[in-house]
Amino acid sequence: MEEKKVDKEITAIDWSTLFVEVNSSESGLTSGDASERLIKNGFNEIPEKKYNPIKDFVRRYWAPMPWLLETAMVLSVFLNHYIEAAMILLLLSVNAVIGYRHSRDSLKAISLLKNRLALSVRVLRDGLWVTVPAREAVIGDIISVKTGEIIPADARILSGNISVDQSSLTGESFPADLGPGEPMYSGSPIRQGEARALVIGTGENTYFGKTARLVVSAKHASHQEEVMLSIVKYMMYLGIAASILVAGYAFALRLSPVIILTFIVIFLMGAVPVALPAVLAIVQSVGALELSKKGAIVSRLEAIEDAASIDTLCLDKTGTITKNELSVTEMITFDGVSREDFLRFAVLSSGTESPDPIDAAITHEAARLAVADGAYIQTKFSPFDPLLKRTEAIAEADGRRIRILKGSPLTILGLCEKNCDENAKRVHDAVIAFSEKGYRSIGVALAEGDLTLLHFMGIIALSDPPRDESCAMIAEIKKLGIRPIMLTGDDIAIASQVAQAAGIGNNILQAADFFDLQDTHIASALADCDGVAGIYPEDKFKVVRALQNAGRFVGMTGDGINDAPALKQAEMGIAVDNAADVAKAAAGIVLTEPGLSVIVGAIETSRRIYQRMLSWVLNKIIKVMSFVGLLTVSFFWLKELPISLLGMSLIVFANDFATMSLATDNASHTPKPNSWEVGIITLASIIPGFFFMLQGLGAIAMGLYFFYLDIPALNSLVLLNLVFSSQFRVFLVRERGHFWVSMPGAALIRTTVAVIVLFSIMGIFGLLTAPLSIVQVAVILCYSMVISLAIDFPKVLSFKLFGLNTE
Repeated sequence: MEEKKVDKEITAIDWSTLFVEVNSSESGLTSGDASERLIKNGFNEIPEKKYNPIKDFVRRYWAPMPWLLETAMVLSVFLNHYIEAAMILLLLSVNAVIGYRHSRDSLKAISLLKNRLALSVRVLRDGLWVTVPAREAVIGDIISVKTGEIIPADARILSGNISVDQSSLTGESFPADLGPGEPMYSGSPIRQGEARALVIGTGENTYFGKTARLVVSAKHASHQEEVMLSIVKYMMYLGIAASILVAGYAFALRLSPVIILTFIVIFLMGAVPVALPAVLAIVQSVGALELSKKGAIVSRLEAIEDAASIDTLCLDKTGTITKNELSVTEMITFDGVSREDFLRFAVLSSGTESPDPIDAAITHEAARLAVADGAYIQTKFSPFDPLLKRTEAIAEADGRRIRILKGSPLTILGLCEKNCDENAKRVHDAVIAFSEKGYRSIGVALAEGDLTLLHFMGIIALSDPPRDESCAMIAEIKKLGIRPIMLTGDDIAIASQVAQAAGIGNNILQAADFFDLQDTHIASALADCDGVAGIYPEDKFKVVRALQNAGRFVGMTGDGINDAPALKQAEMGIAVDNAADVAKAAAGIVLTEPGLSVIVGAIETSRRIYQRMLSWVLNKIIKVMSFVGLLTVSFFWLKELPISLLGMSLIVFANDFATMSLATDNASHTPKPNSWEVGIITLASIIPGFFFMLQGLGAIAMGLYFFYLDIPALNSLVLLNLVFSSQFRVFLVRERGHFWVSMPGAALIRTTVAVIVLFSIMGIFGLLTAPLSIVQVAVILCYSMVISLAIDFPKVLSFKLFGLNTE
């Protein structure tokens, strides 16, 4: 017998056919049959992927970005420049450690999924009921489950009635009342009742297992990696072209191969954004700290960068938009019963020890309205029975006894004798009206004196209402240029009511109507909708993937096991407050406070982080353009490069590492999603890069024709000019408009002053460089500052031309 995937079709098969399909009967299996099936199909558990930590770490050194750095490192060793080689190796190792640390999210999620499964189960084997480990349950087993247990496998109920909490799988707020013929799913706790069932799915072939498989397979494209590779690509095009040009001219001049090789290493170190991965990690780490102060814990650093780009936010209804707790929404009383008396008797028919969500909601409403307890005291209580569809209680006061029933209105009304006929239409109409609003109706009946003579008192309408701030936060999300889509396992009536109340919209689709389509058609169906109802785990995953395939950057919120695959697939997976451990493990961001306000704050913070990273990238690209241009022109001018390999290493430190202080710089969030258009960013950098190249050529001319410096001293002057201008350039690029629009961060100012002072001292005292006079250092400092700040005007024009100042 082959393992079968549980789906909607198998639950519709008649019993005789189903028993044949699973090769079983109402007498269950024999021990021999069960053993054979275990050998053939495996245990009822989620297999964990074998993981080789050493192999995973080593492969961090094998990718396009590391290859370029490794090439520069090998060449540096060949030229006996060991300090430069060690610096590159350190950067590679930092990047590898960061990537390795964040590589096991799927394995962690699978481990948590596995731990949630039931530990043991009663099965019918050889005609006897025996208890076996849940991992030994097989398809065809007859199992027995009851209140307090976790369903061990997907099964179809043979007999009995149970109330099951399926919220972690379906997202439904209300417990599901299940009876004969209906399916029950692995991992769901049983709140009330007892049932026998036929196992039709185990291990990976359950809805629970399917969720685990989706968690493993879920993986959105690495936008961070795409950005880094694009930046490297454009810079390398420029660096390689200049290297070929200079090397060709050097050969024509009959320079030695060692000198030419040194030129190539200098160009390579100048062109490759060596510190980009480390800077990105630092910027994101600082951003993660900022987000933690706002109630959002970052579990996957790249989610910060991705969050700035999301244009679509899929919102899980339960626990995100709503409070995830039932509340009394409306009450209708009959035959002159006061609302206070009605609520008082409803409380008497509710459990007080470990109350279910309905009892808790009624008790809370009575407390909120300060309804007095009254003289009656509950003496007997029968919790909700899925078969009878009601609770029942006996209460006494001064020797008088009353009986109160609470449950399905039509069921309760059918048990009443006093006012059944005259109230039948009114009750029926009220139930329909509440259902259309997405409310759940609960009827209450009372018997006094003759405890068999029940009187229908009224109807309570329950719902999971939106959070108080949800409507305002949805408006904020829309203002940020993000389209919200609500996803829920609840029916379309409840979904429509909540979506309208929260300000999302009223165009709600039914998942079953279009999820058999291809991703392109799903994306088309989602184009104008405000939400999707009746959604299952694989459906949420399909929504996110379909939107991504349509070019959208997707955020996804969730709290249950059912949300884990979609959370991992989304660019910005957000596990909300009180989410299941599985959801937290799969998400990129975990909220520690309830509601949508934290999400809005996280998006705004992420966009500020993006702007800081954009400033660093702009600074680096402009630096590469000006530097490569300066080296190329000066070589044809001077017949040698105006900077040494050691000087190049110092510039890498001053420009790439010192400017890491941009991670804490003051920045404003943008009113619309951000995107990394590296081509546009590169084009916008050409004009300022050209002027910075002219500045460098001016410094060379100053050294030659004003200070009359020899080559070693000229190298020192050029080094100081490049270092000083790199510091002032940061103040230009941190603003897309003029540099004086906002105040730089304190850390950026301190770092800039420290670098200028340090290199001024090095220049004056000849530390690692040829010495210069104080006057020469002061002149080149003033020259670098004045010309750099003047370049702000063409920078603004260039950024405006290419749209960077409207990001």
